[in-house]
Amino acid sequence: MKKSLFLLLAAHACAAELPPLPAGAFTVVVIPDSQGYLGLGTKIEPKSTAPVTNPWLENHVKFIREHRDDQNIVFVTHVGDIVEKDRQAEWAIAKQHLDQLHGVVPFSLTVGNHDMSSKGDAHLFQQTFPAASFKAYPWYLGSYTHDRADQTVSANNVNSAQLFSAGGFDFIHLSLECNAPDDVLAWAGQLLTQHAKRRAIVTTHMDLGVIDKPKTAEGYHADPQGRMRWGKIHGARGNSGEQLWNKLFRKHASLGFILCGDQSRVTALRRADTGDHGNTVHALLSDYMSKGGLRLMRFIPAENRVDVLTWDTTNHKPIETMKYKTEREHHQFSLPYDMKP
Repeated sequence: MKKSLFLLLAAHACAAELPPLPAGAFTVVVIPDSQGYLGLGTKIEPKSTAPVTNPWLENHVKFIREHRDDQNIVFVTHVGDIVEKDRQAEWAIAKQHLDQLHGVVPFSLTVGNHDMSSKGDAHLFQQTFPAASFKAYPWYLGSYTHDRADQTVSANNVNSAQLFSAGGFDFIHLSLECNAPDDVLAWAGQLLTQHAKRRAIVTTHMDLGVIDKPKTAEGYHADPQGRMRWGKIHGARGNSGEQLWNKLFRKHASLGFILCGDQSRVTALRRADTGDHGNTVHALLSDYMSKGGLRLMRFIPAENRVDVLTWDTTNHKPIETMKYKTEREHHQFSLPYDMKP
């Protein structure tokens, strides 16, 4: 008899351990915004003189390394806002932790609005995680390039693509920067067409959240939520979540999932849309205040289902409630996903 995600989690919550991975399942890990740094010059501890640290990101990476085998982790993606302040001290800590995934599991990093300037200058990200540091891995498909003078904008791993296979299925994953412009979308569309026989997952920083830019502080958690119609990067060149959907996402039959972050006061949100080819596209937002929450997407081919678990890697327990999303169903849920051959 099939056990629901609710029953499995309930049975294991008291023991503070993950429910067992179903037979034949594999896991894609989603690291939410990780901009919660502590120490000198940080937003959280502006008066501190202590060295800069990020214990939550450290715990995420430790969890991935320790559970790669028992959770059959086949890919890891980061939704962006890797840092809070675009400065060397925080990038050095991000590199210290995220570099530990090299040689362990295929992974991608998405560039959020905190990871670059409002005009898209991402030179510190490029210096820290350049395309050259990934090219030796066979799963790294490459990154968007252009021949303009502004090479710190959009190029050199700011937008990247990866290939991975699991459970007899082949996937392509794209990481698209916050409010990716049209030239980036053209590159992404070409890759999705070229690899149309692979199942596609896209991570971008801004997709779901507060639909229109709030005019009050309360609006960031109380205004209507859905696919966003505003952005933060690239000015008029930048594309909102709604524009990304209309210009790129809806056009590709292989696309099954869009993953995003950015909206901490929304925290968790999901929706399902039908693409132009009749395919269901699940969009999932996860932004757990840059602290303990890590998303585990368990693909279960035998049941055409993906179980989404949000696990607190610091307190070692499932996340059941959050300040702005108190209902459990926002953090622990299952999605239908056709995995028939």
